[in-house]
Amino acid sequence: MRVPMQVARVVTRFVVSPMLDPRLPVSVRRRLIDVTGYALPSPPGTRRVRGELGGVPTERVTVPGAVGPHQLLFLHGGGYSVGSARSHRGVIAHLGRAIGAPVHVPEYRLTPEHPHPAAVDDALAAYRALRTAGHDAQRIAVAGDSAGGGLAMSLLLRLREEGEELPGSVGLISPWIDLTLSSPTLQANDHTDALLNAAWLQQTAADYRGDTDPADLRPLDADLTGLPPIHVLAAMGEILLGDADALVERLAAAGAPHTYDRVPGLWHDFVLYAGTLAEADASVARLGGALRADCAPVTDR
Repeated sequence: MRVPMQVARVVTRFVVSPMLDPRLPVSVRRRLIDVTGYALPSPPGTRRVRGELGGVPTERVTVPGAVGPHQLLFLHGGGYSVGSARSHRGVIAHLGRAIGAPVHVPEYRLTPEHPHPAAVDDALAAYRALRTAGHDAQRIAVAGDSAGGGLAMSLLLRLREEGEELPGSVGLISPWIDLTLSSPTLQANDHTDALLNAAWLQQTAADYRGDTDPADLRPLDADLTGLPPIHVLAAMGEILLGDADALVERLAAAGAPHTYDRVPGLWHDFVLYAGTLAEADASVARLGGALRADCAPVTDR
């Protein structure tokens, strides 16, 4: 079932966004956000199997025909404090169909109980488990939305720091890259972003940082040379647009391979409406196609 963009915007602003209210206990926010995932459709025949990767509880999502041999490690968003494989059921399955591969969704530890670097450690453990299972690094794509996009960048830099093989492709959806919250679009796009507000980001950023210096959590300041292709997707109406813009600017300056899908008229993480919103479907299809092309065997390119 398709819904008009304006209907999705109203639902996001007046139903979904209030679920993130910092005044609600975090346990309540988690349950509410997880419930939203069940309201959005997945492709027919989608299968979900609970398991673990490297000791991290993980859901493996497969869509008929999406058999790889490449694999997708998806790091869900939610400000590092909410979100799960349940809240992202629809978009995960649609992205799996677009990339043509199974999707592995680790349930990394959340804040405020587990500040940095717990989430990065869990993402690293899951990636290493895929490698140990026999998956070539070139055949693994890593993607994430919002905080999951920032986590994907942190994982990439951690792998390089530790001298490990990097994944074949990276997809960043509405990535939250700058936990110092210095982007001017936090205020400039406050009236156009139906989902996020700066007050919520400030709380979740503080919970994630813990005792870590905020300056140490800025992938924008890292050396971005020698990375695999990075595909960035962001909405022009979201408050985190400045994070995506700044990252793409830094990637270009470093000569790093990248693409940038800057979608007009939409809000943060609009791809969560995949299966119901035409704009979300188109963006997911483009991102999945790019990830698939990067991870394809050389003979298939």
